[in-house]
Parts: sequence; C-alpha cells; structure tokens
Amino acid sequence: MSADWLDITRGDAPLIVSIPHAGIDIPDDIARDLVSVERARRDADLHVDRLYSIAREFGATIVRTAISRTVVDVNRMPDGETLYPGQFTTGLCPAVTFDGEPLYLPGREPDEAEIERRRAAWYQPYHDALRAEVDRLRGGHPRLVLYDAHSIRSVAPKLFGGELPHFNIGTNDGRSCAPGLTQAVEQACDASDFTRVTNGRFKGGWITRHYGWPRAERVHAIQMELAMRTYLDEVPAAEWPPQWDTTRAEPCRDVLRRVLAACIDFTGEKQ
Repeated sequence: MSADWLDITRGDAPLIVSIPHAGIDIPDDIARDLVSVERARRDADLHVDRLYSIAREFGATIVRTAISRTVVDVNRMPDGETLYPGQFTTGLCPAVTFDGEPLYLPGREPDEAEIERRRAAWYQPYHDALRAEVDRLRGGHPRLVLYDAHSIRSVAPKLFGGELPHFNIGTNDGRSCAPGLTQAVEQACDASDFTRVTNGRFKGGWITRHYGWPRAERVHAIQMELAMRTYLDEVPAAEWPPQWDTTRAEPCRDVLRRVLAACIDFTGEKQ
C-alpha cells in the first residue's frame, strides 16, 4: 500500500519498522516560504529507508513517510510540547535547523492555522497508518515490537556534546519495552566493533513513548538512532547530501540484521 507521500509495506512478522524522518519532499506552497530547500532537507535521516530495506527479509511491516520533517515532524508530540525539557530540540513544525539556523524567511513561519493544516494532512494520517498496523498485527501475536528507525550526523553541537556513539538505543528509560528486548538489542550491537549507548541523549521520541505499552497492550517500542558515520561518509554542509554507498553501509546492515532478528526472537516466535 502506498500514497504519494506515505508508503506501507505489510508483513506478517511481529515487527513494525517505523521510518519517520528519511523523507525530503517539501510541497511547493511550503518551499516558497523557506530560506532554502536545501537547508530544509539537511536534517533528514538520509538513506535510512534504504538501510532498513533489509527488514523485508524478516517479514517486517515498514511504515515510512516521504515528507520532510521540516514540513511536520511526526515524531513529536501532537501539541508540540518538547520531549526533552531543558534541552535544545526542534518542534512539530520546526522553525530552525539542528544548528539553530532559521528555516523560514522573516515573517513566513507557519502560524497556528498552518500548523493545524499540516497536522491534519500528514501527521495524523501517519499515526493512523501506524496504529492500524499495530492493531492488525497485535491480534495475531502474543508480543509485538515497534522499532523506530532514525539517524543523525555524528556531530551536532546544539543537540549534544562531542561525537555521538554509533548505535543509540532509546526506550524512554525502560518504560517503552521490557528489559529483555533492550538487552537483546544491546547484545546485537555489542557483538560488533561499533560503539553503543542506551538512553543517552536520545531516549525515544513520541512514537516510542506513545506506542510502547508493554504490559497493557503487549507492544514493545524501541528507538534506534544511528550516527550517520555508521553507514555513510559524512560530508560538510556545503557538500550535502552524502551519497549512498552499499559497500560502506554493509557492516552496519550486518549489525542491523542481528538487531531485527533479536527483536523477533524476543517475541517468542521463530523467524
């Protein structure tokens, strides 16, 4: 199933892979208000959809949007409230980049009416689709894993200090999934030469926190934030975008195969 901006690949395994930030599409009526379209696309989780195409090997369901997070960020709270109080972050309809640069021309930022329009046009349909897939699969499996797939450049001084570890696992400090799932994903990462942290700077966004109800609904949600150097050669902003390189990405994909396999193993079902 697919629309021009929303793509759903259905599988029958107890695993959903959500890809909310890989999109770079910006409608013309929004693009004309921006400082530059290139700047507005720079914070995308670039190539994450290609990276996780391996999820099809496991019979996973994949839900992704082609719409840029600059248009509306489907991994934020619907009312725009911050998920990280006291820390710099971007909003439901971001006005600045991860570097604090303005996205919109002066006086052209989205007002409340425009934010509501975008919420109705893209935000709510994404979550309606995600909820429909959760409900479809939850009925046939004793446990379900919702895996939220992200990436970010390795150095972003306004968001975090220093260089980000390769694999950043988020479980809302253990509230969005059972400890067994966290441990299984950690072990899959730690068996590699990559670095890993759990519930560091990134603890999981709205998707992880909203859908992860391990006791009441048997849905275990976990976020993976990859430092981009894990799977591509990062480039300066002036040379953006970095290009996809299958050979460069393959070691990361090998780890992600083990991660996704661990997610399904955790549900108690054989692959």
